[in-house]
Amino acid sequence: MDLRKQQVIVEIERYRIEGALHLPAEGYRSRLSDYMNQREAEFLPMTDCTITTLETEQARTVPFLLVAR
Repeated sequence: MDLRKQQVIVEIERYRIEGALHLPAEGYRSRLSDYMNQREAEFLPMTDCTITTLETEQARTVPFLLVAR
C-alpha cells in the first residue's frame, strides 16, 4: 500500500504535538477526516514529532509517538 505523510497539529490539554500521520495515498481512508473517524483505531501513530508544553513553550522532539484518541 502506498502511503503519504500528512502534517498535523494535535492539541491536548497541556501539549501541542506537531508531526506526520501516514495515510493511504488514495482510496479508502485517504482523507484525514475518514482516517480520524475510524472506530477501531484507539491510537494515532505519528512520526517526526515535536511536543511543546502549552504553559512553558518548552519543546522536545521524538521520532515516533502514539497519541490516544
